[in-house]
Amino acid sequence: MKMTKRHSRKYRKITGIALCAAMAAGLLAGCGGTGTENSGNTGAPGGESGVPGAAAESGASSSSGGAAAAGEGTAKDSVVVVMGPTSEPESGFDPAYGWGAGEHVHEPLIQSTLTVTTADLEIAYDLATDMKVSEDGLTWTVDIRDGVAFTDGEPLTAEDVAFTYNTLRDTSSVNDFTMLKEAVAVDGDTVEFHMNRPYSIWPYTMAIVGIVPEHAYGPDYGQHPVGSGRYMLKQWDKGQQVILEANPDYYGEAPKMKQVTILFMEEDAAFAAVMAGQADLAYTAASYGDLTVDGYNLLAFETVDNRGFNLPAIPAGSTDENGVPLGNDFTCDVNVRRAINLAIDREEMIQNVLNGYGTAAYSICDKMPWYNEAAQVTYDPEQAARLLDEAGWVMGANGIREKDGAKAEFTLMYSAGDSVRQALSEDTANQLRELGIDVTVEGVGWDVAYDRAQSTPMLWGWGAHTPMELYNIYHTAPGGTYAQYSPYFNETVDQYMDEALASSSLEESYELWKKAQWDGETGVTADGDIPWIWLVNIDHLYWSREGLKVAEQKLHPHGHGWSIVNNVDQWSWE
Repeated sequence: MKMTKRHSRKYRKITGIALCAAMAAGLLAGCGGTGTENSGNTGAPGGESGVPGAAAESGASSSSGGAAAAGEGTAKDSVVVVMGPTSEPESGFDPAYGWGAGEHVHEPLIQSTLTVTTADLEIAYDLATDMKVSEDGLTWTVDIRDGVAFTDGEPLTAEDVAFTYNTLRDTSSVNDFTMLKEAVAVDGDTVEFHMNRPYSIWPYTMAIVGIVPEHAYGPDYGQHPVGSGRYMLKQWDKGQQVILEANPDYYGEAPKMKQVTILFMEEDAAFAAVMAGQADLAYTAASYGDLTVDGYNLLAFETVDNRGFNLPAIPAGSTDENGVPLGNDFTCDVNVRRAINLAIDREEMIQNVLNGYGTAAYSICDKMPWYNEAAQVTYDPEQAARLLDEAGWVMGANGIREKDGAKAEFTLMYSAGDSVRQALSEDTANQLRELGIDVTVEGVGWDVAYDRAQSTPMLWGWGAHTPMELYNIYHTAPGGTYAQYSPYFNETVDQYMDEALASSSLEESYELWKKAQWDGETGVTADGDIPWIWLVNIDHLYWSREGLKVAEQKLHPHGHGWSIVNNVDQWSWE
């Protein structure tokens, strides 16, 4: 059989992984359990050697729910999940330092939150039983449910809620709490949030802030968290695994999964764990999508995990206050930006780069309640060519367009080491070459990417369960002249987003967020300024052991991590 180069590369890679899996299985048979409660043992994250050690320490071999499904045991109330190494919270399970936010946007499991987001990303209650906001938007009043206790037996009160928010306001290294003036416990079950400015989407912040106990909070809280959530931290072997146990005194419905073991592994090691049968559910990439593994199914979940690139919207020649060059003389032409948007065949990218596992992206908030469908465009290379012709970018003899002696060209950067972003960048370059635009692809480190993106397009990943993603990308930076990640400014767009935050209700704010995208005359989408080009939303893929029933997932945000276990308490074995 003749093998293409692409398939040949894949064959060599998978053969190597299969060997790792065989080694892992052999090592496991002779590996004793050596885990120590909260030992903090450090081990090399990922790598084949992490598979047997982590599985043995967690008790995740023949006694796991997955093994039971394979007929080796009897327990059906535990699960072993593999996530990437970056999913391990470096500062522990403390909401002040990223747990539940930042790269770990999810319900924090160990702690409870005031609100939650539903499957359609509307707001529902958890600890809160009611909330209202003053007409001026500067005071939120939230009633707290009775009868909730932390896992050390102490009651959870409004004082703990106020303490949590005031602590995060003063110390959070991830979330922005500048809108919060003060949280005040009015009585034992009522808290008031006094705001520095109106902030209509405050309920989305409340959905990811885990409540900590004032009496048990200190510098080492992240290592030994006390919460009131569905699970308790039983064991954390740093660099290897986390073991969560169901909270027997949880105020809600008792978790079906009594033990959840999270292993942290690199992509190849995660696949090796699957092939060795030592994982019940493990993240994977689209490059594995055409494979089959006995005893496992490949699950695909839709996301708002966008990939797209910025196009600096001002001419070159200026710098910011730190001397960073701003602007690009080619991409500053709005007709160039519109043409590029029309010339991208997103479906081709999904098939050829993502193996079919993705959806076309047209904005930073596809499928969200605040998404404006005016962002969507149809692939139209002929119209793209006409726009460039009309803008004076005429085809040169070498197939590259020119205008006034300048060539239609730019560099497209991507995060070095990210194979998907590299492939998307190269596909973009190939497609735009047919339009007469010469794109040079360059892998760069994040140490230089942020500054260089002010003048050079960069392929980014974004996506969150909050309209603030729109604000952070398109709104003029506080105290600045342009938006934060790429030079762009539109006073009308800023005004719509400011009005959205000041709105008296979430529903009213949705319409204003939509107008910021396109109001019929201006906006950030296809017929407007289009300072960003969105390519695809990447499906999150997981190998799942047969018999494991994963509960319905909401759209996953950016980051292939903890969002998968938002509802692990509802998973079951069939």
